[in-house]
Amino acid sequence: MTPLSHIRNFSIVAHIDHGKSTLADRLIQSTNTVAERDMKEQLLDSMDIERERGITIKANTVRIDYTADNGEAYVLNLIDTPGHVDFAYEVSRSMRAVEGSLLVVDSTQGVEAQTLANVYQAIDADHDLIPVLNKIDLPASDIDRVAEQIEDVIGIDASGAIPVSAKTGVGIKETLESIVQNLPAPTGDADAPLKAMLVDSWYDPYLGVVVLVRVMDGVLRKGDQIKMMQTGAKYGIDRIGVFRPKMEKIDALGPGEIGFITASIKQVRDTKVGDTITHEKKGTDTPLPGFKPSQPVVFCGLFPVDSAEFEDLRDAIDKLALNDASFSFEMETSAALGFGFRCGFLGLLHLEVIRDRIEREYDIELITTAPSVIYHVYMKDGTLTHLHNPADMPDLTHVDHLEEPRIKATILVPDEYLGDVLKLCQDRRGIQLDLTYAGSRAMVVYDLPLNEVVFDFYDRLKSVTKGYASFDYQLEGYREDNLVKMQVLVNDEPVDALSMMVHRDRAEMRGRAMCEKLKDLIPRHMFKIPIQAAIGGKVIARETLSALRKDVTAKCYGGDATRKRKLLDKQKAGKKKMRQFGKVDIPQEAFISALKMDG
Repeated sequence: MTPLSHIRNFSIVAHIDHGKSTLADRLIQSTNTVAERDMKEQLLDSMDIERERGITIKANTVRIDYTADNGEAYVLNLIDTPGHVDFAYEVSRSMRAVEGSLLVVDSTQGVEAQTLANVYQAIDADHDLIPVLNKIDLPASDIDRVAEQIEDVIGIDASGAIPVSAKTGVGIKETLESIVQNLPAPTGDADAPLKAMLVDSWYDPYLGVVVLVRVMDGVLRKGDQIKMMQTGAKYGIDRIGVFRPKMEKIDALGPGEIGFITASIKQVRDTKVGDTITHEKKGTDTPLPGFKPSQPVVFCGLFPVDSAEFEDLRDAIDKLALNDASFSFEMETSAALGFGFRCGFLGLLHLEVIRDRIEREYDIELITTAPSVIYHVYMKDGTLTHLHNPADMPDLTHVDHLEEPRIKATILVPDEYLGDVLKLCQDRRGIQLDLTYAGSRAMVVYDLPLNEVVFDFYDRLKSVTKGYASFDYQLEGYREDNLVKMQVLVNDEPVDALSMMVHRDRAEMRGRAMCEKLKDLIPRHMFKIPIQAAIGGKVIARETLSALRKDVTAKCYGGDATRKRKLLDKQKAGKKKMRQFGKVDIPQEAFISALKMDG
């Protein structure tokens, strides 16, 4: 086992696209952790979807052996974390397993909104930070300006910031030396009772559940009988190892080390993230503080296009939930779409990633309903219910008031786009809390309702600022507002997949836009189809889809006009009857397009 003074545990944190994964590649490559022939870009991003989108979704660990300039051999445990706000839960978990962080800032773009969010998480976890200025090989790089920005906006000393180009390998040696010299060694006692933190777990088809652990005190050996303190479950350890990024078996993990164990665990549900692992006999009595469970923020329904694939979808969702602790689901049925699942996500990107993974890895075509958030519904008898799906809204005569979740959004934007951003936030019922400047960029803080953000706020923000704005948010709590449920009726039948909660002042505009959109999307039938948006019993918007007409008088030539009249009247009566019993087919694309509402 490595002595504590020669271990360094650190994570790499940064905004999206500032070069975390590329820097991790260079650290792995320069220490010859991976043979040159096995090296590839974004080595730690193993999922297809990560490589395709160029983002990190799962935090990944790797153990690096490094011989410092003073001749000493060190073991570095590196965790490469996601940068996107939707995966902040992954970041906060990883932070608890390590003692320091490399703060990577793009020297051409400077400090962005999620740089701030991730730094605050690192400071919360008592981390020592080493600022690294990346992309110095680009002509637009400005090291002095960005170092000054780090000091102004974040408030940490950037005089020792290391200029690096992760692409070309400049400054990698200095980064490794700085990690060894400036980050603290872990603390722990090898003779104390075993205390190990369960950082992450996932399902491997060959090994069963693989558990990532960070040992705080004591030693974990192969063959030990262990106990999970939260669930009380007991297991015998089959194998212990470390990631170099491939799995490599070792005999024991000592204090301060990060590695994995397998112990014939059948279900990932038996391994709670943040749990404390100890020995079954002579174990510790005081568990580690653990993590708060993640709270889903956005809900939407996932339904298979072909209802025969429902069981396949159930299997796919079960398997995905094994590897993603922050994804929750329950069954639901819909009159229009059949059987499906109501799923909870940490944000829209998380939703997209899960949907893409189901379609790609399990080959199931999906319909996604409108994303919605959790509302608090206070009834007249004083009870509180949580409303996940607008279609389940109770009768308004029993409802006292509704509360919706609010967020505190931080937006960093170049000065020339500030007016557009302020207008966008006002349109979305935002309340301005703060406006400050960091150089030529404004930092705006807004209190916004979450249901206005989950639709298309991020896309609109990117389009009004030509992609230069960066955005980060955190939940602030619930507040009462004048919200109503808007239903869409097609041929007098409510379509529950299109119900949504809207603010009363904006309902008419939303309803009209929805009806106009559906009029273009639903194909014409042999009878007239009214498309209406309604609140309760009151219709607030209507469009009529005209009927297709068969020419019933084609066979009449010459003769009396009453003959034609008779045929037309007969057709009219038939259409009336058809409309009574006619079923309107709403095609799949209509659902998806109608839900992509654009303000």
